[in-house]
Amino acid sequence: MSTPSNTPAASSAQTGATPARSCKVSASPHDALPSPAGKNPAPPCTLVIFGAGGDLTKRLLMPALYNLALDGLLDGGMKIVGVNHGARETGAWRDDLHTSLQQFAADKASTFHAGKLDDDAWNWVAQRLEYMAGEFESDDTFAQLKQKLAQSPGGNVIFYLAVGARFFKPIVEHLGKAGLLKEGESANGGFRRLVIEKPFGTDLASARDLNAHILQYAQESQVYRIDHFLGKDTVQSILAVRFANALFEPIWRREYIESVQITAAETIGVEGRGKFYEQTGAFRDMVPNHLFQLLGMVAMEPPNSFDAEAVRDKKADIFDAIQPLTPDDVVFGQYEKGPAGIGYREEPDVAPGSTTETYAAARVFVENWRWAGVPFYLRTGKRLAVRRTEISVQLKPVPLRLFRDTPVDALTPNVLTLRIDPAHGTSFDFNVKTPGPVMQVGAVQSSFDYADFFAERANVGYETLLYDCMLGDATLFQRADSIETSWCAVDDVLHPKRGGALAVHGYAAGSEGPAAADALLARDGHAWRPLQRSAVEKK
Repeated sequence: MSTPSNTPAASSAQTGATPARSCKVSASPHDALPSPAGKNPAPPCTLVIFGAGGDLTKRLLMPALYNLALDGLLDGGMKIVGVNHGARETGAWRDDLHTSLQQFAADKASTFHAGKLDDDAWNWVAQRLEYMAGEFESDDTFAQLKQKLAQSPGGNVIFYLAVGARFFKPIVEHLGKAGLLKEGESANGGFRRLVIEKPFGTDLASARDLNAHILQYAQESQVYRIDHFLGKDTVQSILAVRFANALFEPIWRREYIESVQITAAETIGVEGRGKFYEQTGAFRDMVPNHLFQLLGMVAMEPPNSFDAEAVRDKKADIFDAIQPLTPDDVVFGQYEKGPAGIGYREEPDVAPGSTTETYAAARVFVENWRWAGVPFYLRTGKRLAVRRTEISVQLKPVPLRLFRDTPVDALTPNVLTLRIDPAHGTSFDFNVKTPGPVMQVGAVQSSFDYADFFAERANVGYETLLYDCMLGDATLFQRADSIETSWCAVDDVLHPKRGGALAVHGYAAGSEGPAAADALLARDGHAWRPLQRSAVEKK
């Protein structure tokens, strides 16, 4: 690790200085910004980004790298090589990324709402950027890349596939055939790691095929299958809530929990991504990956440690215990013209008679000792009433015998809600006696917001994932077996053995979803938690 030799000046956010437009180099390429106390920078490496001109690189990877640099968590010897189609000067690429960062930082609706950029942090990143033109399926690209990586810091290289899924196989194959995935081959030794974005397959067969192809050229330990949901602090805090509090862990089981709801609701539509969405739909896009990952965090058994494999083993056990879904367990919906705007079929690049679902709800059972008989209700959708990602754990009701001679005929369920996005925190619904001489019970809510206790900052969710990949910590990444088991659990929904494709129910844009999703829960005597904010939540 290189020794920090400079202390950055006060940030532009503090001084009010206008962010620099140029990519000036103000420090030695081997200087590292100071790290926070108790934290060490990642080891030196070269990060190769395939898809350097894409939206993912601009919106997520560069903001994450900037934040890591600002926190002093990147080694001074780090390099970043962007590979993309078309000739381009490195300076032009740097300027384009800088402009995008400034726009996102100034946008209050952006997850990277950082205000003004810190000049020192940006310049530190900018001087390490290098653009390389190359076709993803050309041998010449990988021969050129091999020469460029010959002097990679410490021999360490991470290949990040920020590209469409159709390029996963050819890029991995070319990397393998060029010898770029062989660890310890350089003069300095070092690691070689491969980061792959979702969608990791579109069903069980395609996921197995992709895994088999990748593992021809790389070891499982080198492959980091990324799910950006797991990079959110509020998702990782699920483990802390469960395992660091004696109040919750003893009741986290079927004897005390009635049901669990996991919601990922969006107010936006397909936002010009009609071609992609027509081939994917809400169920494939969200359920067997994002929502199953949240389910795994909620339902997993306590690991013996936070060692990567210990945690991933426990999550794998949960995915293996999921009872395969049938079409009767799932409801599909599609937004139609409503208070929030046009219908899905009126969106650009969407077929006029499209049956692609923009909403999916599912009832899931985990068939193990802890969770047998407890339904997990999952829902996700676009153009819904509010934007909200949350997990609500409803406890079983207490007996009403004690209140038999009082006006109380029902009690509000006790519900612990873990708020993941956009609000960060928890709330708990419970019952108290209302003031007065008569035994009356009223519902109240106790809540905790992260912002009240911790200084929050712009964070896109990729910071932890990139940092962990550099450290070789695979805890928050998916293994091949878990990917395949998740797809296996939903295969009969994607390829029904009877009855044909699932019906797609309409719902008004801006509503809470189709009525058929309400009926799915009503069969069990349950109801969805309302998406509209309560008066307590609005305070």
